[in-house]
Amino acid sequence: MIRGIGGGLAWIGRHGTAALAICIFIGMALPALSSTLRPYLPLSVFSLLTLAFLRVDHQAIRMRLRRPALLLLALVWMMLGAPLLTYLAIEWTGLADFGPDVVLALYIATAAPPVMAAPAFMFLLGLDGTLSLALSVAAMIITPLTAPFIGELMLGSYLPLSVGGLAVQLSMLLVGAFLFSIILRKIAGEERLARSAHHISGLNVLLLLVFAIAAMDGVAASFAAKPLYTLALTGLTFCLAFAQIGLTLLIFVPATREDAYAIAHTCGTRNMGLMVAAFGGTLPEFTWLWFAVGQFPIYMLPMFLKPFVRVFCRLNAKTVTQQT
Repeated sequence: MIRGIGGGLAWIGRHGTAALAICIFIGMALPALSSTLRPYLPLSVFSLLTLAFLRVDHQAIRMRLRRPALLLLALVWMMLGAPLLTYLAIEWTGLADFGPDVVLALYIATAAPPVMAAPAFMFLLGLDGTLSLALSVAAMIITPLTAPFIGELMLGSYLPLSVGGLAVQLSMLLVGAFLFSIILRKIAGEERLARSAHHISGLNVLLLLVFAIAAMDGVAASFAAKPLYTLALTGLTFCLAFAQIGLTLLIFVPATREDAYAIAHTCGTRNMGLMVAAFGGTLPEFTWLWFAVGQFPIYMLPMFLKPFVRVFCRLNAKTVTQQT
């Protein structure tokens, strides 16, 4: 039986990008489970971060930190540049006239750190997740500093954020996941972890399914009551994700293409759930619906962009080969 479960996890891991896209539709199809699984969201986030730490080569992380220029530039762009550009767009286009609920939705979609699964997405795409993990961890560490600043700028008195609570929560999550990953690494050993890469990817997908079911509360009902409105809102979340990815690629294309894509994809997949949790889980109806349908691009982009990633990174490999 254990061997069968392991084989199932490995199969899911080998088909990770497709399984990830299916997860979001399963989540929408099971609205009755949302209230049951919602209390387990913190545990799923903790588990995803632990698995990300478990997958990454610590030596490669240290190599990144020895030459931190690219990481620091990416961090400044992701946590300050992109949200400040969003703020300017809101001011220039008059989006603020639609009310604070709309601005709050754009705020959580651009000021949040990357999703915990960002390094896992890189692994599912066949890329190295080291830069994505380093960027995700660094972004989470500085979120208590950058998010209130951006929120005050965008929302003023409408910002429902507890800075101290968020700082403590993030610190406990990061330190706890890192220490737990060290314990698991000691128990399993490097060779067994290397052999279990597909199993770990499969477990990532299952944990993301738990998150998807919890996040999809109310989406099916919205599609039934206002299909065109909900579909249009979903399309806008895709547009925002593609805009962040595309603009980031243009900015960081002077780096290696694999690094540029890792930064871009990490920037385009924001951990809106973390911000929602910081607000106590209560959001205006429009903002909650944006958060919920905003999971579609996060879960589906790895499948949609996999052909592009193959071409993009293969071109870089050829260039490197020619130069050497």
